Amino acid sequence: MKMVKARLNPSLRVFGVIMTMYDNRTTLSKQVVEEVESYFGNEVFKTYIPRNVKIAEAPSHGLPISIYAHLSKGLLHTQNSRRK
Repeated sequence: MKMVKARLNPSLRVFGVIMTMYDNRTTLSKQVVEEVESYFGNEVFKTYIPRNVKIAEAPSHGLPISIYAHLSKGLLHTQNSRRK
């Protein structure tokens, strides 16, 4: 963020942080959320996007998730988070 701000957009600011690839079954996901929340505080959105294979596969096919797997749960979670 600091590098982008310094080199490309001095007026850039964080609107919020959204947690992605979240899996509530793993300790790692919970630890990452704790660490991010301790750094960013109230800027972390309460909506988490769960880990989803289709979202992970889309870039390797050179496509956005909305085209690669337009009915995937991952896309639905992403769209729902934008509404909040």
